[in-house]
Amino acid sequence: MYFLDAAIAQQIVDRTMRIIQHNINVMNSQGVILGSGDKSRINTVHEGALLAISQNRAVTIDQGSLQSLQGVKAGVNLPLHYHGQIIGVVGITGDPAQLGHFGELLKMTAEMMVEQANSLEQKQWHRRQREEFILQLVRHEGPLPDSMQAWAQQLDIDLNQPRVAALIELNGDEVSSTTLKDIQQLLEYPQRDNLVAMTAMDQLVILKPAFLDGKSWDPQLEDARIEKLLARLPADTKGRVKIALGHYFPEAGGVQRSYQTACETLKLGKHTAPEQTKYLYQDHALSVLLSSLGHDWRGHELAMPFIKLQQHDRRGVLVKTLRAYLQHFGDQQRCADALYVHRNTLRYRLEKIAEISGIDLASLDGLLQLYLGDVLSRLEPA
Repeated sequence: MYFLDAAIAQQIVDRTMRIIQHNINVMNSQGVILGSGDKSRINTVHEGALLAISQNRAVTIDQGSLQSLQGVKAGVNLPLHYHGQIIGVVGITGDPAQLGHFGELLKMTAEMMVEQANSLEQKQWHRRQREEFILQLVRHEGPLPDSMQAWAQQLDIDLNQPRVAALIELNGDEVSSTTLKDIQQLLEYPQRDNLVAMTAMDQLVILKPAFLDGKSWDPQLEDARIEKLLARLPADTKGRVKIALGHYFPEAGGVQRSYQTACETLKLGKHTAPEQTKYLYQDHALSVLLSSLGHDWRGHELAMPFIKLQQHDRRGVLVKTLRAYLQHFGDQQRCADALYVHRNTLRYRLEKIAEISGIDLASLDGLLQLYLGDVLSRLEPA
């Protein structure tokens, strides 16, 4: 059941008194005046309103009625209805004979304002429920319980729709939640079937339909769509926005995993390439997949040979040589040319790398360990 509150009651009073040059009172279902042009009457009981409620009819108060009713003045009082229920009374003060059809017009206006307020309230409630569901969806681990599936159905969210997660983050000393809300509305309208929620005061998550061509997942199409979005963002966000796109996972729990990859992609992208605006999972896939090892003893052991090399290589010459050697897949001539050194110089450096790291550079496993150690060393520290 809808309950009339003081805010809506006073809005009805203020709006109608601009048109009708009479005092207006709005009472709740207990006859208490919630809004009035006469502030001294607020929170007092209006017996004429109680009579209108009990008899469900318009009650006219003339000079003869004033003696028998408490807290009233001459005028007309009409019950307010919402979905067949009496929610209060609206009253207009004055000589009933001169009020004419003001009463019915006032009643209709008041009921329309209640309808609009309740409709807006329901939309806001529905939005809050959708946001809460989205947050629980991306953070939930394992199969979704029946309760969440029923919740999705109630909110008209299709859990069978293939989706991929993206994050938008605003940077700056003073991030306006209003600006972030503007971006959220941009993502939701025109209708793109995006599920959008605020994960923090400076961050949005977007669960986007994964098949932009209607058939399959295509990261290139998503990349192009992100460029179009960047061009449409408000002018005051230029240079302050970061966007990260996760990976698409078709299996159960894929949305949660996609969200995790988007979070890791954003985190690693900001660390390794802070000057960029857009970070795509496919450009950081290896780092994202190795990120959990960065805080694990296995990752520490894997990176140890490369860490030893870094610690002994104060000028960075050997690390630069190793990266060039790996980039050219062990082709010494091409590597030497890229470094502008003689092959004998290159050979000497490779021997030093092997000596310091304890890795046989002729071994594929050894080269792979050095390469992964390099990747792990660039990950953001805990």
